[in-house]
Amino acid sequence: MTTQAEHFSERSPLHSLHSGARLGKLGDCSIVTSYGGSDEAATAARCALLDFSNLARVGFRGEAAASYLGARGYELPDAPNQALSQNDGGQVLRLSQNEYLLLGSLLDAGSRIRQEEREWQYDGRANYLLPRQDSHAWLLLSGQYGSQVMAKLCGVDLGAEAFGPGSVAQTSAARINVIVANLPLGELPCLHILCDRASAHYLWGALLDAMQEFDGQPVGIDALP
Repeated sequence: MTTQAEHFSERSPLHSLHSGARLGKLGDCSIVTSYGGSDEAATAARCALLDFSNLARVGFRGEAAASYLGARGYELPDAPNQALSQNDGGQVLRLSQNEYLLLGSLLDAGSRIRQEEREWQYDGRANYLLPRQDSHAWLLLSGQYGSQVMAKLCGVDLGAEAFGPGSVAQTSAARINVIVANLPLGELPCLHILCDRASAHYLWGALLDAMQEFDGQPVGIDALP
C-alpha cells in the first residue's frame, strides 16, 4: 500500500482529485484502493465511481483485426456495439464491423493488454494498432442506480431492459463523446465509461453531481467483489 505522495511512472488524468486516498501499485502506475470510507463495498453496490484510467487498454482496426485477435486467444463479440468478458477478466468491445477495443483486467494489472500493444507489428495485413492509453480515460460507475445516474446525463436508454449485460453504446454524456459498456463484475452492476482523456476531470465532476441523489461516492478497487 502506498500514499498519494509516492511517485509512479504514469499517473491517471484524475490523479489530483484523489487527495487523501490510499493508492496501490498497478504495474508501474497507481490505482486508488480506498478513500477510507466506513463501508465502501456497500457504496459500490448502491452507487459508486472508480477511476480505472491507469488500467491498460488498446484498440485494433481493419479487415484482418478479427482473425488476428482470434489467433491471440480472444473471444470476439458477434456484432458491433457488443462486448464479451474474457476468461482472464479482461473485456473485448466491438465498436464497428472491423474495430475492437480491449480493456485490461485487474487480475493481471492489465499486463496482457500491455503485452499486446508492445508485441504488435504491422505484417502487411489490414490490422492496425490504435493506442488508447493516452487518448481515453476510463471510469467505472457501479451499483444499482448506475443507469438512473446516466439518465441525467445521456439521452440513450441505458436501463436494464434496453441495455443489458454485454451492450455497448457510443453516444454522448454531459455533452461529450463517450463509450459506455454494461459489463457487470459478478452480481455487481457496472457501467464502464470511456471518454477523451482531456475531458476526464469534467466528466468525473458531472457524474459525482448526478450521483448525489443516490448518496453516490467515489470508492477504490478494494470495494469491488
